[in-house]
Order: sequence, then structure tokens, then C-alpha cells
Amino acid sequence: MAENQSLHWHRSDPQSGYCSQTRIYRSLHPAIPLPPPSAPLSISSYAISLLHCPTTPTSAALSNTAFLIDADTGHRLTYSAFLQRVRSLSSSLNSLISKNDVAFIISPPSFHVPVLYFSLLSLGVAISPSNPLSSPSELAHQIQLSKPSVAFSTSAFAHKLPPNLRVVLLDSPEFLSMLESRSPISSAAAAVNQSDTAAVLYSSGTTGKVKGVVLTHRNLIAVITQFYHNAKAKRGDMVVYDHPVSLFTLPLFHVFGLFMMIRAASMGESLVLMEKFDFVKMLAAVERYRVTYMPVAPPLIVAMVKSDLVDKYDLSSLQVLGSGGAPLGEDVAERFKAKFPHVGIVQGYGLTETAGGITRTTEAEDVQRYGSVGRLAENMEAKIVDPESGESLPPGQRGELWLRGPAVMKGYAGDDAATAATLDSEGWLKTGDLCYFDSDGLLYIVDRLKELIKYKGYQVPPAELEQLLQSIPQIADAAVIPYPDEEAGQIPMACVVRKPGTTISATQIMELIAKQVAPYKKIRRVSFVNAIPKSPAGKILRRELVHLALSTSSSKL
Repeated sequence: MAENQSLHWHRSDPQSGYCSQTRIYRSLHPAIPLPPPSAPLSISSYAISLLHCPTTPTSAALSNTAFLIDADTGHRLTYSAFLQRVRSLSSSLNSLISKNDVAFIISPPSFHVPVLYFSLLSLGVAISPSNPLSSPSELAHQIQLSKPSVAFSTSAFAHKLPPNLRVVLLDSPEFLSMLESRSPISSAAAAVNQSDTAAVLYSSGTTGKVKGVVLTHRNLIAVITQFYHNAKAKRGDMVVYDHPVSLFTLPLFHVFGLFMMIRAASMGESLVLMEKFDFVKMLAAVERYRVTYMPVAPPLIVAMVKSDLVDKYDLSSLQVLGSGGAPLGEDVAERFKAKFPHVGIVQGYGLTETAGGITRTTEAEDVQRYGSVGRLAENMEAKIVDPESGESLPPGQRGELWLRGPAVMKGYAGDDAATAATLDSEGWLKTGDLCYFDSDGLLYIVDRLKELIKYKGYQVPPAELEQLLQSIPQIADAAVIPYPDEEAGQIPMACVVRKPGTTISATQIMELIAKQVAPYKKIRRVSFVNAIPKSPAGKILRRELVHLALSTSSSKL
């Protein structure tokens, strides 16, 4: 995608970053140089090069510094052991898989997953991780998009994969032996280009069809560079500071978890992994491992505000929460600040299509601007476009957010039409989000033009659930809307028109859908209505349904 920066940047407003001539917003952060695009370089090689940089705190003590820590057992994998496993696995896989192949991955978080990611990426093999809780039909559709030559899975989930796909079991003796190989990688191994595909990640659209987002090595390099240089600038090259320890409640198959894991590796941080999220175990891990940082979704911040259990644990090591995946409400932020005055919250905004975060709050005063997701990250440009007229708008006016920069995806796997509809000829990514910038260059997310429901940071496409609902014989018509929920942010709610003479219940509907989708997509509330309001063109008027749902009672699971 385009990396060109506006020729009129010097005419941009230094406060908002807006140029009235080009009608483009530029990042207010100084541009960060990236490696030359033509230089062969994988994201794993780049992250390791940053790790070995003299200014990285652990570069002189890699043999003793823990990269990965198992939250349950306390088992540790040092950086030297991690890098050795990466080399060994790369050597073993080099004869089994080829450059530009795609590897499908379903596994809960474990030490094996980061090792596998780094090994495959170093060989030029694209990783395509998926949610292990996905149904077999959901996984089959994803596999149809990414067309992998091999899958990596634990034995607990391998049965969900199509029988014609070669599977390597991560908990098998064969895989464990691959981690101990000492054979060198062939010198004839093909060089990895930055423009090569690094990952195919899955994102849902308004059509209900899951899309495979194709990210290049350069996309990920651009995002990691932003975070690395920003952190280095804050601490200074010669400042001695406590060793950062991150606790991951994020799934490693999600773009947020993926780039934050690579970021932690490049920074020489310790990363505490939880195989399965448990709130009490999370609190215990913060105390036990002296966790300093946690990337989280807003529902977890809500839980910390509301729970009395937090008082039973020593959370004094915690310094920062990185909040993303959904907006954080002002009331929640204020209550968190009152309860944990020593912990800062940094908010950000990003998409799978931008390889993760492309705005963030960096200054203390920015965090107080509730509702804002911060300023544009380094090397990024934006436009606010009126959805009706196509006109680019100045600060204070609302429109669709368009983004351009080196982090913007290559396109959608196997879907040229969706790619053309989302990326224009000049490299602008149409996010589908209704936003505005204020006079200080801070971005605010107003609404989602895409109509995706955000359940605990996960994207739930209404159309996918509507199709399933409408396939139920007793249902005449249905629509799915977001229903506000303090814990989850939003929950999927079904508005259902029964067929005359039928008596299907809310519980029956929710149970039928739950059998066909991943747990986060389950319908959790049902309202029976006489008709689904629609526009003359047949588009569901979701706002009317939301208003109706909030003003009347409904059945709840």
C-alpha cells in the first residue's frame, strides 16, 4: 500500500495535523524511518534485530531473561531458549513447507505458539491463526479463503479441521522433537521480501461473510517500528528502569494479540501467558509475577472497577493498561482512576486491516479526553469523508474515516470485489467507521458504519446471525442488533417475527444458534416483534429496533 506522505505537510495545521489544501490529516508525531522496502526482511528477523539492538535493555542478558512465563505453572522460557527453539523449528520445517505457503493454526495460548509464529514467518510462510472455539463450518470457510498447505493444531481441536488438510499436532512427540533439531537451515532458503504475505487474519464484514485480511511483513514492521521507537523515546537510551512484564489476556490469533506479542519480543519484555482467561487467576498472576503492563479490552476494566476481589491481591506493580478493541466509557475510566490512581490507561484504535493500532493516546492530558482514541500514529495519514457527497471534511465534522500508510493491508484473500470496495486506487482504506478529529488532532469514534456488534472486543456480524435465524422454519423474519451491556460492551440481540401459529421460545432460538457459532457470537437476548422495520430499499432500520429494544422488555438468557 501507499507509503507516500503529502507534499503539503508543511502547510498542515501544527495543532490538528489537517491540511486545508489536500484535506488530509497527517500524524503529529515525527516520521519514523522504515527499512528500505526493497531490502529482504521478515517481521521475525526484524523483531529479533531490535531485540539485539544495544539500546534494548535485555540485549546483554538474553540468556537469563524470561520471554515467556506460564501463568499457571510458573514455567519460563528465556530469550536464548526461545531463539534456539525458533532456529530448531525453522530447520525442521524448512523441508516440510515452502516459502509463500500458508499455515493454518488453531491452538490455545502456549509457549509453542510464539515459537511457531516466528519460525514460519522467518521462512516466508504466512501464518493464518484462527479461534479454536470456531465451529467446523466456520473453520472450513476460513480455510477456503486462505488455502493453507498445512495446519498446526493441538490434538483437542484437530477434529474440527477438514480431513484432506495435512495436520501437525503441537502436542505430539514429533513436534516436540522439531524443537530440539540442530540441523542448520539451508543457505539456499529463499529470502523473504517485505511485500510477501506474513499473515492472513480473519475479520467479519456487514455481509456476514468472514474475510481473510492479508498483511505483509512490511505492514507488521511498520506497526512494530511505531511502538518500539515510541517506547525508546520515552525511556531514553541510557535510562535504567524496572524490567517490563506484560500479562496477556489477549488471544494470539487476534491482530491485537499478534502484534503485541511481537512487540514484547522486540522490546525484550517478559510475557505472562494464560491458556484460558480467569479473572481471579489474572489478579493472582499480576501479584505473583509483578506485572507492569496489560493490554486489555474495556470489559476487563469494568470488571476491575466493579469487583471486590481486586482488594485481596497486591496490584502495586501494575503501571499501565492498554485499552483497545472497543471504546472505553468516561464513567468507567473515572471510576478506574479513583480505584487505581497509580495505574494509567492508554487508549488506541486499530483494525485487522491496519495490522493493529494506528492511533494512541501518548500524553497524560490526552488520556483525560474521554471518548478519544488518541492521535494518528507515525507515518499514517487520514481523511474524514462525507459518506453521501464523498467530500473530505475538516476538524469537528463527522464522516467515514479513511486511512493510508505502510500499515494498511494488502487486501482480502480470494475476494477481489471486497478489496476493491475497501481500498481505492490511491491506497486509502475505507474503515466504515463514523469519526471526527478535533482541533487538537485527537480522533473520536462516533459510530460504526459497518454495523458490527462489539462483544468483548470481538466482531460479531449481524448478517451472519440473521441468515441463521431466517433458516429456522418457525421464524418469518429476523434482525440482529447490538444491545448495550456494561460487562461486554454490546451483546447480540435478536428481534424475531414468529411465523403464524408457531410458539418457538427465546431459549429455543438461542440454543439453536449457539450450536452453530463460536461462543462470542451467541445470541444472548431475544425480543419478539410484529415486523422488522426496513427502508424502501429493504435495508433493516437497526436504529429503530435499538430504540424499541431499549424501551420495552425482552427475554434474556
